[in-house]
Amino acid sequence: MPEAQGAAIQPGRQGPASPPPAGPDVWSVPEFLGARRLDVLALIPLVAIVALVALVAVLVFLVAQADAGRARAKLATDALWVEQTLRFQMAVDEDFLVRLALEAAGGTPQPVLTARGRMHVAANPETLALRWYGPDGGLVAAVPEGGGAAEAALAARLLASGAVTSRPVYGAVENGVVPVAQRVSATGGVVVASVSLPMMLDRHIPWWIAEQYGVRLTDTAGTLAERTRRPIDAAAPRHSISFEPPLVGTTLEIMAYDAPAAFGNTTLLAAILALSVFAILALAALHRNADRRRLAEERLRAEMAFRRAMEESLTVGLRAKDSRGRILYVNAAFCKLVGSTPEALIGRDPPMPYWAPDALEETLARQRQLAEGQALPQAFETRFVRSDGAEIEVQVYEAPLIDAGGRHRGWMGSIIDITEAKRAARIARAQDESLARTGRLVTLGEMASTLAHELNQPLAAIASYAAGGLNLFEQERPDPAMLRSAFEKMAAQARRAGLIIRRVQDFVKKRTPQLAPLDLAEVVGEALALMAANARERRVKLSSHVEGPIPQVMADRILIEQVLVNLIRNGIEAMADEPRHGNDLTVRVGQAGGAVVLDVMDRGHGISDAVAARLFDPFTSTKSQGMGMGLNICRSIVELHHGSLGHAPRPGGGTVFSVTLPLAPEKVFA
Repeated sequence: MPEAQGAAIQPGRQGPASPPPAGPDVWSVPEFLGARRLDVLALIPLVAIVALVALVAVLVFLVAQADAGRARAKLATDALWVEQTLRFQMAVDEDFLVRLALEAAGGTPQPVLTARGRMHVAANPETLALRWYGPDGGLVAAVPEGGGAAEAALAARLLASGAVTSRPVYGAVENGVVPVAQRVSATGGVVVASVSLPMMLDRHIPWWIAEQYGVRLTDTAGTLAERTRRPIDAAAPRHSISFEPPLVGTTLEIMAYDAPAAFGNTTLLAAILALSVFAILALAALHRNADRRRLAEERLRAEMAFRRAMEESLTVGLRAKDSRGRILYVNAAFCKLVGSTPEALIGRDPPMPYWAPDALEETLARQRQLAEGQALPQAFETRFVRSDGAEIEVQVYEAPLIDAGGRHRGWMGSIIDITEAKRAARIARAQDESLARTGRLVTLGEMASTLAHELNQPLAAIASYAAGGLNLFEQERPDPAMLRSAFEKMAAQARRAGLIIRRVQDFVKKRTPQLAPLDLAEVVGEALALMAANARERRVKLSSHVEGPIPQVMADRILIEQVLVNLIRNGIEAMADEPRHGNDLTVRVGQAGGAVVLDVMDRGHGISDAVAARLFDPFTSTKSQGMGMGLNICRSIVELHHGSLGHAPRPGGGTVFSVTLPLAPEKVFA
């Protein structure tokens, strides 16, 4: 387009000269000859390049023809090698069948023949099975067990013919498997082997053949077996060899995977063609590379700005330090956490200004441990002191700082302020303790009538023994032995009443949890004794079962007893309702792994699915007068001991509440 070309000329640069006006006097003869000379000179490099390309093309063609000839010769040689290999393996299988037939004819016991056949099958995976048929065509033995229809048909045909051949007879190939039969003798049976042609190709064609060629066995019906690494080009060179015998009408075909290129060796031609467009491609590549670098730099700047924005927006403090503890990086959240600035922290060596003075040695020891230990993530709690003097509790997660070369350069720390969380945990723990004490007081109120009954018995006995003693004193000569016995019984009843009162006082006393090694069997006994009167009133039989020696747990005796009393009382009350599935309530103590399990098993009406989903929620109760706090308090107490509380139906009716408590540390690691 002339207009476009003219528009593309930049100012100050000359465009192509306009053709002179037409006329007979415009072009002189010398000018015309000079123009033709210039055209010829301009064509010389083009002609030279075309001639060079043509010569190179002819050379490449000749080389390609020579390469194709060598490839065909190599293909034929490799095909003959594959044929000989497969024939050799078929001969090995045939020879083994002949030996088996001769040994069978010689009277070798069948178990010996079976054992040898099993060894052959194991050593030659292409032999799928060996079968021995008797003179009547019946299966005598097989390796492995089982019969084959094709093998039985070949054996029957061979027996019917009455022929005894020196070499085995091959049957028809079905699904890649060919039966091979050998007659034992004129009056004997037949030995038949099932040979897998695909397995033979996979096993006996080496990898260097399979990498270059596809190998296929075909007959008039199609492909019998093949081994190919990838699809074969229809135009690829191939070489066929008849594989008859042993397989009638079978052809062994070896094919190269790809068709030969029109010019096999085009390196020189490609180089010459590449040089002709090198300048344009180089300029285009440089321009494209410059654009890519510019875009990459823009993306890098945007990515750095985005990462910086993310780091500055985090509420978690980030701090990077080298292996000596010198601070390399802090984000805004960390500076806000300690009340300092990045300039005051970056580049500073330990000790740090925000370290708590009373924990300085501990922090330095931890720093030395990080510097000398392995590059493994760590987490710990510590205390920081802000620049205004306020002390905060923090959770620190230290992770190895690995550079682009995979070298450990230091540590990356994530710091979270847990001051409020710790304060909330302490408040929650105090509330749990208050709930536990409230539960004990509620239990005390419910047990008041039962305790009155329990105290009434020793007090009535004391009154009776006192009256008897007074009567003895009124006699002229009181018997000292009887008086002593009465006073001893009075003292025993007084101790019994005192024990009941002390047990109740301990149960409702307000105190902090005292974790100590605890024998749960003793606690179970005391809880059952405390609830005995309540159980008798509701005609419930209490019992306990301790499964072997039970290790101690770290627990608070009173709190665990409160849990047991609450669960036992719930079971007794559940069994008071009709219908119930028995009158026995059993507390079982056993060990499961690294924990002790307390099972409170009642015979009540059980727990419905609707109630089970929210059984441990506050203010959830199945009793008409219940507050719904007992099980919630029990679960809080058990979780305070790092245990768990669950429930399940009891076989035969009722419910099993299970309390799982971890063993004391010395018991776990003993």
